[in-house]
Amino acid sequence: MDKTKVLVIIVLLISICSFGKEVSNIPGQASADNENIPQSSGRPVQTLRGVVNDRASGHPIPYATIQLTDIPGLGMMCDSLGRFALPKVPVGRHSVQASFMGYESATVREILVTSAKEVYLEIALQESVNELSEVVVRAHNRNEAMNKMAVAGARMLSVEEASRYAGGFDDPARLVASFAGVTPSVSNNGISIHGNAPHLLQWRLEDVEIPNPNHFADIATLGGGILSSLSAQVLGNSDFFTGAFPAEYGNAVSGVFDMKLRNGNNQRNENTFQVGIMGIDFASEGPLSKKHKASYIFNYRYSTTGLLNVDLGGKMDYQDLNFKLNFPTRHAGTFAVWGTALLDKYKSSLEKNPDKWDYLEDAGQGCSTQYMAAGGVTHRYFFNENTLLKTTLAGTYSDQEAIQTTYDREFNPSPNIDQNSRSTNLILTSSLNRKVNNRFTNKTGLTFTQMFYNMNLELAPFIDQPLETISKGDGNTSLISAYNSSAWGINDKLSLNFGLHGQLLTLNNRWTLEPRASLKWQTNTRTSFALAYGMYSRMEKMDVYFVKTQSTGDRSVNKNLDFTKAHHLMLSFAYKVSENTSLKVEPYIQFLYDVPVMRDSSFSVLNRDEFFVENALVNKGRGRNFGVDFTWERALNKGLYYMITASLFDSRYCGGDGVWHNTRFNRKYVLNGLIGKEWMLGRNKQNILSVNLKLTLQGGERYAPIDVEATMDHPDKEVQYDEMRAYSIQRSPMFIGNYTVSYRINKRRVSHEFSVKGLNFTGSKEFIQHLYNIKTGKIEVSEQKTGLTNISYKIEF
Repeated sequence: MDKTKVLVIIVLLISICSFGKEVSNIPGQASADNENIPQSSGRPVQTLRGVVNDRASGHPIPYATIQLTDIPGLGMMCDSLGRFALPKVPVGRHSVQASFMGYESATVREILVTSAKEVYLEIALQESVNELSEVVVRAHNRNEAMNKMAVAGARMLSVEEASRYAGGFDDPARLVASFAGVTPSVSNNGISIHGNAPHLLQWRLEDVEIPNPNHFADIATLGGGILSSLSAQVLGNSDFFTGAFPAEYGNAVSGVFDMKLRNGNNQRNENTFQVGIMGIDFASEGPLSKKHKASYIFNYRYSTTGLLNVDLGGKMDYQDLNFKLNFPTRHAGTFAVWGTALLDKYKSSLEKNPDKWDYLEDAGQGCSTQYMAAGGVTHRYFFNENTLLKTTLAGTYSDQEAIQTTYDREFNPSPNIDQNSRSTNLILTSSLNRKVNNRFTNKTGLTFTQMFYNMNLELAPFIDQPLETISKGDGNTSLISAYNSSAWGINDKLSLNFGLHGQLLTLNNRWTLEPRASLKWQTNTRTSFALAYGMYSRMEKMDVYFVKTQSTGDRSVNKNLDFTKAHHLMLSFAYKVSENTSLKVEPYIQFLYDVPVMRDSSFSVLNRDEFFVENALVNKGRGRNFGVDFTWERALNKGLYYMITASLFDSRYCGGDGVWHNTRFNRKYVLNGLIGKEWMLGRNKQNILSVNLKLTLQGGERYAPIDVEATMDHPDKEVQYDEMRAYSIQRSPMFIGNYTVSYRINKRRVSHEFSVKGLNFTGSKEFIQHLYNIKTGKIEVSEQKTGLTNISYKIEF
């Protein structure tokens, strides 16, 4: 039986199962699974559950009050553990308000309630710094970072909310491309912040730095890939930082994507199956033990191209798995076991007719395999209601293997690249968060990372020449970091955050001490100002430290490289125009120094986009980025939302030549416009039609002028650039259009969703490289007009 038939059978089985579930919920047939469903033909209902926590300590707040603001009378009081469960909530959008004496009330707006899955919320309340006996009501920014010590350059990514954004493709990396300060791409999902290279961003999962979690990572651009392996089915709300982040974050100079996996439903089983052009997904969650409130959640995805063995100029096959097991205990705290993994395989196709070879690249064939895995055990323990100890023991693994061969017209092979790189990290991280009183909170943490590496990169300097070892290393080293961070509420309008972060790389005993501080002034319920400063540093990828040259033999020339360092300064102004509309303006400046560069060259790691480095480097480079980010946003209300973001910036660097150049990612400006509308349709207004549009206008890519004479003198006619004028040429602006249209059908205990998602329907072309045409003898521009359309069907039951 071929794979196409298998796919058809799976879809039919899922449809049969869903039909059976609908039939079993006929009014009058009571069961444990449908006790909260009204026995009528009206709109389906669902249970909305959650917990209310203290924002500073994370401890549950007992007996807080919960109320649906759009349905008067539908509310309740939490139990002694801060938990609540609102039954019989009609499907659709609802707003939930939590309040408690002495705390500022918080409202979570426009929560999507569907018929198939229960909704689970974690609502954090901020204790008032004034000793008041009444409830304090203050306007809250719905996108305020979950990290209480972040006051500028930070935003919470709500997966449910952001998944509506056109162009997101359920990919967290593409979702944040709608935020101010981020430059989006079409062919890859690398995150460039304020003109910084994507590889300078830190990826974190469950408080642990992880390898690049993208399929076919670091190929199109270092730090990015084609599609994230982290599924929106299992991700919880996460924080995204574009600068001046708090003291607990280290080893990053651009930004931090701090992602969390959500806990599975510990009351009932819920499943999701999705099939589309991009792949098939199956997700499931439910209780491991209802008695002990233990739960599981997982998602597995397999690419459609791999399932059907499709050859699209090459064979591409990818898979990923994400999971989390949660085990609360009565007296020993909460344990969680979590993990993520991906597997990628790619093999390019070789044109069998040499007469059709226009470029030397056409005579090449390559294959690559990539593995990435990260997982750990996390323990959370409250000593009392104000003190939380959180400890994680984790491991990460990445493996990249690539071979590339060039053929002559008689198909005699000539190896070009032979690369294999394996890296294993063992990580122990622990933090103690203590809320001293309603004004002061302190968090202290330590992270120890033991890094094991085995790498070998061989390149042929020219075609028909033997491979030469470029980078080779085998051993282990450690990165040790510690921090202390405090939040002080001076009064109800003024708050101060301050801390210190330090890290040591034992490979060469390089170390840093990095002060961080921020001040926020809440002038009134609508307006706030914030100023944040921090010093930051980041080590290079392990392969850089073991570069060898012909003159040095077996000696690694970069082993003593220092960290790349940076100063961040950011001002933030936030104004709540109305209940649903807000404005944020954030000017910033970033100075980078001790940047690894090549002597007497314009090369700098700030522009690095290839997965290997083959040169000796010194910490003599500098960089500077400054600009301003604007965000005008209307949160979803009455079915309508929109967001307009603008980033105006200038990004420059100074290489080993001592000359200031534009960086590779200095596009100068990015303008985004998003809008979406939802309609409740159907006889009982239980179905949802959603139409979303995103338009982006941004400056074009940059490159250096071509050195024609050097190109013609090169044995392989590899295009050479005038590095003295690095990135001085900018291409025409790019206009990118994306859309998403979906229709959700809510029935009792099951929902169906049909969606069409389009990426770059405007047909904007991206610059890839310049190539020498062996037929015409001319140098030509290689452009790529990436346009993706994903048609999918999803069923939740």
